[in-house]
Amino acid sequence: MPLNLIKLCVGVDELQELRDWQAQRLARMRAAGETPQLRHVTRSWPRRSSEVLDGGSLYWVIRGIIRVRQPITGFEEVLDPQEGIRRCAILLDEALVETEARPCRAFQGWRYLTAKDAPPDRTGGGGDDLPAEMEAELRALGIL
Repeated sequence: MPLNLIKLCVGVDELQELRDWQAQRLARMRAAGETPQLRHVTRSWPRRSSEVLDGGSLYWVIRGIIRVRQPITGFEEVLDPQEGIRRCAILLDEALVETEARPCRAFQGWRYLTAKDAPPDRTGGGGDDLPAEMEAELRALGIL
């Protein structure tokens, strides 16, 4: 069973903003002749990286709600050009897979998220036309 990571998507208010930001990033890389690769740089390297690489995803928390996951394809060591400190780049697949909305308290950095604690992928029906906050509340109440 894969192990996942969970991270706050700081500065993003809606899922579409994340989609747009990543699409723009990939377009800039392609225009510059670079190999398009989404990555998120973080301070610490996951000690359990082999478990994460066994099919794990990065679950993004947008405005206090887990909304989407992105498969993790690898980890890469990078050097922070300003501080000269080694960092970990989490390499991400381009696919953004919507999940059922689930409230999540704020935290710093990233955390591990077990498969049993991760929200399931959204399959349609339920709260598809509801705002994410309302869908999360209704799920927490057991209505959806």
